[in-house]
Amino acid sequence: MPKRFIGMSIFFFACLAGCVTTEPVAPYERGHLSETGMAWEPDSRNAKLKGHVYTSKEASSGGAGAAGGGCGCN
Repeated sequence: MPKRFIGMSIFFFACLAGCVTTEPVAPYERGHLSETGMAWEPDSRNAKLKGHVYTSKEASSGGAGAAGGGCGCN
């Protein structure tokens, strides 16, 4: 193997290792992250309704807890 390839590999992995580090969330920032606007789906009732309609139309259930198929009356 050429020395240049080994040197480039070491440089690449050193740069990649520098991108891996993560910083923990400080306790005073956790309150900000738990606000309603930061949620994946701010309205939980709306998300549950969308999930129910989706599983009813797909005639399958998977992970959401809804069962059945068809009109969504279940």
